[in-house]
Amino acid sequence: MAFMNIKFEYLYRDSGNFKRWGEVIFKNPNSMAIDELISATEEVLIDRLYFEVSKSNLPDLHFEKYIDNLDHTWHEFHSYQVTEEAPTDPHNRRIEEFLDSFCLSSTPFS
Repeated sequence: MAFMNIKFEYLYRDSGNFKRWGEVIFKNPNSMAIDELISATEEVLIDRLYFEVSKSNLPDLHFEKYIDNLDHTWHEFHSYQVTEEAPTDPHNRRIEEFLDSFCLSSTPFS
């Protein structure tokens, strides 16, 4: 029986509320549950929602042109989903490896 992968969805929202969406699919051979992933992720996010994309090894979603009064460094966690889609993580990580590195690289402010 094949295992289901995990899709991590996130976005960049500038101060003008313009958004760019991204997703990365990770291998999930140990069948981690979505609620467990959400709980572990939210514990280390800034205000349970934001993270520094440069520390996460995820593709940066900033717009091409940086606008000083609209842009910032934070990206926003949106969701995890179970998927049959093939992994797309450029680092070929399992979801646990992503979560470990993501948790270690994030500094909670709340």
